[in-house]
Amino acid sequence: MSPSSPTPATGRPGGPDQYVLTLSCPDKQGIVHAVSSYLFMTGCNIEDSRQFGDHDTGLFFMRVHFSAEAPVTLEKLRASFAAVGDSFQMDWQLHHAEAKMRIVLMVSRFGHCLNDLLFRSRIGALPVEIAAVVSNHTDFEELCTSFGVPFHHIPVTRDTKGEAEARLLRLVEDEGVELVVLARYMQVLSDDLCKALAGRVINIHHSFLPSFKGAKPYHQAHARGVKLIGATAHYVTAALDEGPIIEQEVERVGHEVTPEQLVAVGRDVECQALARAVKWHSEHRVLLNGNRTVVFA
Repeated sequence: MSPSSPTPATGRPGGPDQYVLTLSCPDKQGIVHAVSSYLFMTGCNIEDSRQFGDHDTGLFFMRVHFSAEAPVTLEKLRASFAAVGDSFQMDWQLHHAEAKMRIVLMVSRFGHCLNDLLFRSRIGALPVEIAAVVSNHTDFEELCTSFGVPFHHIPVTRDTKGEAEARLLRLVEDEGVELVVLARYMQVLSDDLCKALAGRVINIHHSFLPSFKGAKPYHQAHARGVKLIGATAHYVTAALDEGPIIEQEVERVGHEVTPEQLVAVGRDVECQALARAVKWHSEHRVLLNGNRTVVFA
């Protein structure tokens, strides 16, 4: 079970507080009945419920959005649900549904995803609170300042990589950050950092161009006459660009498209895929299933 969100809940005006329960466990009879009975007995009302049984892994996944009036509290729910969780060997989490998740954005010198996430956050399209932006360059300091978001310049070289990652971890801890988003951050995270932030880092990359690695992938794609441009948002693991996939987006392109136009299309699909992944993660809609994910979108 993960720690509670640092952001206080704000229930609907004049209405009950909203909560989200997510769980995974070995699949067997009685799980849905046990959860729904528990919520009924504690005076909660189910607003929405999704579940999935994976025959390949033998695991069961569930997300329940429910409401409850005082004197029910998050702390009381967590304490009393523990017995249900233990009886089914559940890996479970319980959160305030309307608490904004605190996140850190990381960027290098391509700012389209950064700008998109900053704007979506400002207009309320993402249920997040951006605690800071971290970059190994200073290109987007002015942009972040215009959004009122603290900017941290943390240069990275081969000799300072360990120190830079230590600074990032301190920032994550000090700011109560629950998610780190690599919004085109062009540095490979160390194995130690990947382990320290397991399940808490999302990256975006050009997924439907798997054969075009290295510099200028869209120019390489143009030379091969690709017909689909794509992007994948995934969790970061020690295996480079092989973490569990959260979301993918594609756009069809024709023979007349130039390399520069492919880059522009790529920027758009990257923004879309990453924004959806951040939104779903922040709403506790993504559950890890080994090297895959279950997404209750």
